[in-house]
Amino acid sequence: MLRTMFVLRSLFRTAHFRYAAAAQFHASSNCSSAKVAVVFSGCGVYDGTEIHEASAILVHLSRGGAEVQMFAPDVSQMHVIDHSKGQPVETESRNVLSESARIARGNITDLAKLSASNHDAIIFPGGFGAAKNLSTFAIDGKDCKVNKEVERVLKDFHKAGKPIGLCCISPVLAARVLPGVDVTVGHEEEEGGKWPYAGTTQAITALGAKHTVKEVTESHVDQKNKVVTTPAFMCETKLHLIFDGIGAMVRDVLKLSGK
Repeated sequence: MLRTMFVLRSLFRTAHFRYAAAAQFHASSNCSSAKVAVVFSGCGVYDGTEIHEASAILVHLSRGGAEVQMFAPDVSQMHVIDHSKGQPVETESRNVLSESARIARGNITDLAKLSASNHDAIIFPGGFGAAKNLSTFAIDGKDCKVNKEVERVLKDFHKAGKPIGLCCISPVLAARVLPGVDVTVGHEEEEGGKWPYAGTTQAITALGAKHTVKEVTESHVDQKNKVVTTPAFMCETKLHLIFDGIGAMVRDVLKLSGK
């Protein structure tokens, strides 16, 4: 009987310590007061924002205690893709702001109204929308143009010394707008299909930026420019690994914000 009571007491004590440690972890991770702008490019990987990446960013920002406001440019998409077929729908057109509202649960603001003075950091998820709607990278590669409002906010946050986070393909936006910036989109070789978009690294260097090789679970911090990047779906891998890499990016962005 005494032995049974001792075992139970030990189990309760262990459970209490584990609960206390978990509570302390969540309390310490929920300490940021940063105001973060998140910029979408539509809804859906092939013609807009990569939804898993957007969700991961929002979850990690929430866990980090940040206050989030979501934005998108009020422009037409380059085209509409039937995601079940991977083919353009020639008879249909959609608006980037309206489509982005699907992810934001309606709580979306025109990017033209975004002011760097009202926020501590900015983050861009990936998805082909970054290369089709926020820029012309999908068509023009290193000769691409960036949407004027996207270019404005990138330059404004950079000039203000406020951190900029980008994942997946969106680091090409920083490479085009911020001379000499150091970013990652993962590896520089396809490696049998694990990194199918590895050729993007050549365009990044052609734009005058630097590329640093990183794993999908890692983020890369350009301390000089306060630009934080992670590969995300540039890698063919398991979803939780992409989620972890985005978490690393978000934590580094919040750390750089100083909030």
